[in-house]
Amino acid sequence: MKLKSTLALAALALAASTTFAQTQGVSKNEIVIGSIQDLSGPIAAFGKQVRFGMQLRVDELNEQTGGIHGRKIKLLIEDSQYDPKKAVLATQKLVNQDKIFAMVSHLGTTSNLAAMPIQFAKNVPNLSPITASKEMYEPFNKLKFGFTASYYDQMRVHLPKLVKEKGSKTVCTIYQDDDFGTEVMQGAEAGLKTIGMALSEKTTFKTGATDFSSQVARMKAANCDFVVLGTIIRETIGTIGTAKRSGFNPVFFGSSAAYTDLIHKLGTRAMDGLYAAMTVQNPYLDSASQPLRFWATKYQTKFNEEPTVFSVYGYAAVDNFITAAQKAGPNLTTESLVKALETTTFPTDIFGSPEIKFGPNKRQGSDLSRVSQIVEGKWKVISEYSR
Repeated sequence: MKLKSTLALAALALAASTTFAQTQGVSKNEIVIGSIQDLSGPIAAFGKQVRFGMQLRVDELNEQTGGIHGRKIKLLIEDSQYDPKKAVLATQKLVNQDKIFAMVSHLGTTSNLAAMPIQFAKNVPNLSPITASKEMYEPFNKLKFGFTASYYDQMRVHLPKLVKEKGSKTVCTIYQDDDFGTEVMQGAEAGLKTIGMALSEKTTFKTGATDFSSQVARMKAANCDFVVLGTIIRETIGTIGTAKRSGFNPVFFGSSAAYTDLIHKLGTRAMDGLYAAMTVQNPYLDSASQPLRFWATKYQTKFNEEPTVFSVYGYAAVDNFITAAQKAGPNLTTESLVKALETTTFPTDIFGSPEIKFGPNKRQGSDLSRVSQIVEGKWKVISEYSR
């Protein structure tokens, strides 16, 4: 009888440990989440800002509330250097060695695309990637959760309006030769088609390029009066700076990847006039609401620098994860988290984010975007949200 009881208890213990082992990254006292950022490559400034925003929200949770159903969040971050090959290695480490529960706010289109197959093989969801690529939610996968309007839709929706407003006749594009840049270009083509126009000239550059003189010369030779930019930080600054030095002054319009305070801080007043699609507004302290100023002051005190829109992306992504994980209940599994995400509406917040809502067959949180322009050295919102 004693032997049977011992065996029964052992069986129950084994069953409990087996059930627990199925939920990677979740223990009695901890939830381990991972993120991959560019911390030493061409967009390292973005990576640092996202990391700070994520860490601020994690620290708030752990220090103020003690965690989610008694579990504190442990945040692990790896450096991809904005290189998909390095992103693969970082993903393998986080998923197989560190055994993260979820990947949150992974930065970059090509890096995410390289990482997702590794994650999904281990049932690790990809949440709020810092890229507006439509491939973050298409094709459908239960573990994909993209939060924002795609680069494609940003161009498709806003480019025709700007072109008509400016009376432009020759629309051209300079774009990065990768998945990100190609999507911007294709969205521009789709948008122009709705008003009976097409791109008159297209030229590309390789990731990491620093000289844009040949691309600008090609635009100038084609008499382009409107240039769509599939660019990020230094490519945006380099293209516009080169153009203006040569006396070439078309309308420049970029995606949300070019919407950052670094454009006007590093490019100075030469960047005035640039348009970009965006969602959340950069948190300038002199024009922020009181709740946003309070948040920004806390961020600045902790990290000794002002927050940016990428700080907001990281903070909001962790905040949404916390909301969903709390709703998922004490028995946190990938399945319970997915169900919580599918049934939760994330409302507009102090940062001006549009409402985010997923569903059983919907993995794009929002398809709304708007447009800002750099005016006198700062981004100014010039349109309402639209789709």
